[in-house]
Amino acid sequence: MDQEELLGAENQRLKEDLEALEGYINEFSEFLPLPICTVNPLNIVLGINQSFQNLTGYNAIEICGRDVTELFLEKQGIGSFVDEALRDSNRAVREMTLLAKNNVKIPVNVYGLSRKDDANNFIGYFLAISDISELKKSQEGLEERVSAKTKDLEESKRALVNILEDVDEARVRAEDERNKTLAVITNFTDGLLIFDKNGNLSLVNPQAETLMGIKSQDVVGSAFSRLKKIQAFGLLSEIIGKKSKGVARAEVKLKDALVLDVTRASIIREKENIGTLVVLHDITREKMIEKMKTEFVSLAAHQLRTPLSAIKWSLKMLLDEDLGKINEEQRGFMEKTYGSNERMISLINDLLNVTKIEEGRYLSNLALSDIDKIIRSVIDVYKDEVVKKGLSVEFNVPKAKLPPIKIDAEKIQLSFQNIFDNAVRYNRAKGKITVGLKRSKDEIEVSVQDTGMGVPKDQQKRVFSKFFRGENVMKKDTEGTGLGLFIAKNIIVSHGGRIWFESEEGKGSTFYFTLPLV
Repeated sequence: MDQEELLGAENQRLKEDLEALEGYINEFSEFLPLPICTVNPLNIVLGINQSFQNLTGYNAIEICGRDVTELFLEKQGIGSFVDEALRDSNRAVREMTLLAKNNVKIPVNVYGLSRKDDANNFIGYFLAISDISELKKSQEGLEERVSAKTKDLEESKRALVNILEDVDEARVRAEDERNKTLAVITNFTDGLLIFDKNGNLSLVNPQAETLMGIKSQDVVGSAFSRLKKIQAFGLLSEIIGKKSKGVARAEVKLKDALVLDVTRASIIREKENIGTLVVLHDITREKMIEKMKTEFVSLAAHQLRTPLSAIKWSLKMLLDEDLGKINEEQRGFMEKTYGSNERMISLINDLLNVTKIEEGRYLSNLALSDIDKIIRSVIDVYKDEVVKKGLSVEFNVPKAKLPPIKIDAEKIQLSFQNIFDNAVRYNRAKGKITVGLKRSKDEIEVSVQDTGMGVPKDQQKRVFSKFFRGENVMKKDTEGTGLGLFIAKNIIVSHGGRIWFESEEGKGSTFYFTLPLV
């Protein structure tokens, strides 16, 4: 075989190898799921694979030989992509819009790979196209969600800023109110002590420091059990240490020239006890004035009683005609004068009794006594008055004999007499008085019921106060001191008993009092 034949055989083999390689490359290109096209340096499409056809909708005949820029919306963009990227480097990528058949626009990523010969001359390029429609949709959805979330966050931020501004304003207002409250507490004319729910002293105002002779820094934060060792707190312990809810009051003498009206109140918030407030009101001056008034009344009453007694006995001698006969006209004048003098003596006696009560020296002769006999003796005294008014008196006593009780008989007699006197004086004509006496487990109860005028409801709270007389009573009877029930109450309370009443205007009243058994 000559040389030409050998060269021909070699060329034939090379041609077959190239054809086989080209076939392999075409088959491999068709197999690839990525759309690929081959482009020459003049941007003319030389070939496309099946994936490219599937994506664009064009077949190979329709697309091969066309300018590749016709396949993209960004016509200038593909030219710059080739000129700026592929000619100077081997690989490049850019996002573009593919114009598929029927003018369908598809967002894609375009990947370029340059083709060069052995002399490094640019002979064309491959374009690989990736459909990013779903990615774009996802990005758009993500952007929408991010935008919505950002909007929500912005709104939340604004709301939070508004809340913080409101909180800051509320804090400023709270601090302002706190400062005002502290200013009021600091300048309050009464002493103030505040204990927390655990019994620890949390606040002392300057007036309390002055009244009690203490320093705030020495006692604030201390438990009351420890504070009791300090003399001033020890004197207040009986009222401060009470566990009862509500308000409690007591007078406390801290020293000779200092008397305090102490008020203890629970601090309640939403039905929960969160502490205790103690108010210290200096009543030293009031007590001094009250004492001076009592001493004056006592002195005046004693000074008046002696001449009034002399007038009484002088009038009595005249009425009894011990000093000679008197005519009827003279007797009438004498009797009116005698009655007025008796009322004056009764008033003087009531005033003296009040002064003794206020001085705390009223009970003096405590002894075992029969309450039944005391009551009967008072009823007997009023027999003539009862008959004169046409009243009926009923006295109900238990069958079993009542035991004697330790009392000041004279004072209990006066107490019952004051109550019974009202039942007689303010009863209606031909009315009824019912006196009851009964025993319970540890006390004896006395009741006086009448069918008289009754006490107006709006005045009932003042019944046992000094100088009280009901408006309906004063219209009927101008006489009376308004001291009878005040004295009666203090006598009963001094014996450890209780006194109360029930009344309805126009129908009558029932007064009750109890005395403890020995």
